Amino acid sequence: MKYINQYPQNIQDKIQNLIDKGKLTEYLKNKYPKENNYKTDKALYSYVIDYKNEYFKKYQVSKVIYDGKINVINNALGLHTIISRVQGNKLKSKNEIRVASIFKNAPEKFLEMIVVHELSHLKEKEHNKAFYNLCTFIQDDYHQIEFDLRVYLLHLDLYGKLY
Repeated sequence: MKYINQYPQNIQDKIQNLIDKGKLTEYLKNKYPKENNYKTDKALYSYVIDYKNEYFKKYQVSKVIYDGKINVINNALGLHTIISRVQGNKLKSKNEIRVASIFKNAPEKFLEMIVVHELSHLKEKEHNKAFYNLCTFIQDDYHQIEFDLRVYLLHLDLYGKLY
């Protein structure tokens, strides 16, 4: 239950009950019946840029990829990095977004939540109230999706792939 141990005990008990009854897969498949269609880095880039253009027009993103080196166990689902380079006498910076490769086969809502989270870091660097307000402005069910994503991670640990 490591992914949901910060949630109230009654919620953890409901998920444990689903696991005990062998109904966790059914629970997730009922809520998220199919995986996303963004399997390549190119498709992911296009998906992220569409969101960026709708909500973060003034920011630039130079690279978006699935990254097999991101370790979900260490609480990283995606990364937003700023790469700074010296060009002549100017300092140039580029924003990069990397999404953990395990989300190639995840439901689109989970991928959307990660993209919203990483894009929100363009405007708000810290995980503060303004950051989460921005996330819920873009994806109104952000917190529910985040919880379900954590349940999905439990499923991956216990049973493997959902689809």
